[in-house]
Amino acid sequence: MTKKVLVGLSGGVDSAVSAHILQKKGYQVHGVFMENWQDQDSHCTTADDRDQAQLVAEHLGIGLDIVNFSDEYYKTVFDTMLKLLEKGYTPNPDILCNQEIKFQHLMDYARKKDAFLATGHYAQIIQDLDTTYLGQGLDKNKDQSYFLCRIPKDSLTKILFPLGGMHKTEVRLLAEKLELPNAKRKDSTGICFIGKRRFDDFISGYLLNKPGVIQTLEGKEIGKHDGLFYYTIGQRKGLKIGGGKHFDETPWYVIDKDMTTRTLIVAQGQNHPALFKKTLQVDDMHWLKNAPGNYFKAHAKIRHRQNDQTCYVTVLNNDKSKIEIVFEEKQRAITPGQYAVLYQNEICLGGGAICETSG
Repeated sequence: MTKKVLVGLSGGVDSAVSAHILQKKGYQVHGVFMENWQDQDSHCTTADDRDQAQLVAEHLGIGLDIVNFSDEYYKTVFDTMLKLLEKGYTPNPDILCNQEIKFQHLMDYARKKDAFLATGHYAQIIQDLDTTYLGQGLDKNKDQSYFLCRIPKDSLTKILFPLGGMHKTEVRLLAEKLELPNAKRKDSTGICFIGKRRFDDFISGYLLNKPGVIQTLEGKEIGKHDGLFYYTIGQRKGLKIGGGKHFDETPWYVIDKDMTTRTLIVAQGQNHPALFKKTLQVDDMHWLKNAPGNYFKAHAKIRHRQNDQTCYVTVLNNDKSKIEIVFEEKQRAITPGQYAVLYQNEICLGGGAICETSG
């Protein structure tokens, strides 16, 4: 019996090649394009992406559905992002989108068609006896398991990642060999709904400015800011402060944010000691594989494309949702709101948003 698979065509080369690979494997392939953002302004690429997805579908000889999840996206991803920004966190909308939209609403759409769901992510589905795990992609430079750390655990048995065992260079070469219409299209970067705009220019249309002062670690005021949500830990650009009197021209970096007093705390030097910490806590840990115990050794990432960092994990409560991670080596710019993702033997254990840092 031919298996049906719904391939999320984004308009990019990765999803296009994924659809071809599944065709060659004998799947009954059908494409689907998601519209997640309503604001069709000059910065939004949805229409362009949809046209590219249609060209790919026609080239491969498959059907294409257009589904609109913009209401769901606004409520569960964008609105959540705004609330987290107001609290001083730095959220990751890509992880939220995978959790709430692609592998929730789109997965439900695929289930109704009695089909698998496939995407162009560089990750692997690993089957071990009766258990299914999420594994890192073979191409460590492109591995996207970090962004998939919070997808529903029960969806793993219905997901296909055709590119998990490939390198990006192989994908590009195959796309050109197949003469795909988007073979040379550049990879998308940044947050989809912002496009090429500056983040602060975009977000100022949704959040009211809440001005405050910029201070050194010693408490000396050296500038003003329009809102702490414009900044993230480790940020250099956009501070609009020079060396100032009694300071040299060494660049300034964001060290911390005091939400109570609306104070942005900064220090000079890319490798200032205050930027490095050893311990973090997560209070909403999502497990894709059961925790190996209440205390165990693992590897973790606190950002995409970071090399795996050796750490020790302590489970802090009975339902295992709150954990503490202590790294062997101090990490630069651990940022509340961003995600800590755990691995053992290249299998993703899961991840959660960083809520506290210390050490």
